Amino acid sequence: MSADTPFEAFRRAESLLAARQPLAALRALRPVLDAAPHARSVHLLAARAYLLSAQLRRAEQAFRRVLEIDPSDHYARFALGRTLERQGRLTEAHTQLRMAAVMHPTPDYQEALGELRARIAVQNVRDDDGS
Repeated sequence: MSADTPFEAFRRAESLLAARQPLAALRALRPVLDAAPHARSVHLLAARAYLLSAQLRRAEQAFRRVLEIDPSDHYARFALGRTLERQGRLTEAHTQLRMAAVMHPTPDYQEALGELRARIAVQNVRDDDGS
């Protein structure tokens, strides 16, 4: 295999992720992460690959890194919220989804926030019934 430039490796990783091959995308992305450790787009692509491969802790770390670089990235905030939700960390997820929905009030973000609020309400009712 020929040595790709970081740009070529990034594009290959994007294609692999689009083809739903997150582990291969992460392998392709590794040298890019090493070459561009402060590039928001690289960390965002890695986070999406981790999420797609159900590596939730790594996805969380990568989305948080994106937000360190660019706190205004509404998509990273939304995806972090969904990642936290998948881990059962509903209160933390709610905070992130609420911020994403305020930053960029799209129907997808609003719907996800509404679903999470309903899930939290059901959990609170169950907790109240069990006490």
